[in-house]
Amino acid sequence: MNIFVIMKRTFDTEEKIAVSNGQIDESGAEFIINPYDEYAIEEAITLRDAHGGEVTVVTVGEEEAEKELRTALAMGADKAVLIDSEDVDELDQFTTATLLATYLKGQEFDIILGGNVAVDGGSGQVGPRVAELLDIAQVTTITNLEIDGTTATIVRDVEGDQETVEVSLPILVTAQQGLNEPRYPSLPGIMKAKKKPLETLDLDDLDIDEDDVEAKTKTIEIFLPPQKQAGKVLEGELNDQVKELVSLLKSEAKVI
Repeated sequence: MNIFVIMKRTFDTEEKIAVSNGQIDESGAEFIINPYDEYAIEEAITLRDAHGGEVTVVTVGEEEAEKELRTALAMGADKAVLIDSEDVDELDQFTTATLLATYLKGQEFDIILGGNVAVDGGSGQVGPRVAELLDIAQVTTITNLEIDGTTATIVRDVEGDQETVEVSLPILVTAQQGLNEPRYPSLPGIMKAKKKPLETLDLDDLDIDEDDVEAKTKTIEIFLPPQKQAGKVLEGELNDQVKELVSLLKSEAKVI
């Protein structure tokens, strides 16, 4: 079984984000594999162990992303591919999905896995966009996956409930929390990862021009949410508290 995982390098979820000159300040920041992508990597490894084949992890980024790819290899993936985006001035979901789909069109795959969302942007667009560009079926927010031959039976999150669907391979799925428990890289895995293949491709390798992946969206402004103000404790008779609360909601909170 040929299994691919699309992965993103994101800020550590414990990182305190700072904004400087209208841009996110990345100096000294720690980066990790997007946590939802870890579920995808774990599921890919489990599928390979059950059905045979190999797992290839693919990301779009610059040289720094090799660290996260090596972590995926240490978890148990077989190969890694870095699509170097250094020549692209601005990236958005369209850019990333187009680069990934262009690479994947030249590969043989049975299933592609990715995270449901990235913890930095949270758009959840890249996986579905890749599936559309490849013209294959897609199922998002999955919490269980079983494959029998060329048929996948999938449980996915829906509003307050679950949905079970059956679909034929090839397919792209995006992983939701609860799908599995991602493993930590072991010491032997870390040592083996150093010898596993990590291929770097640029736009020329993909036979694609920078204009073809030009971002379709533009960021107007980046800012941190306002700091929370101290709460107020209302005192006095209940009727007086209600009157004061309504007044504050109108004059200060401006929600009514």
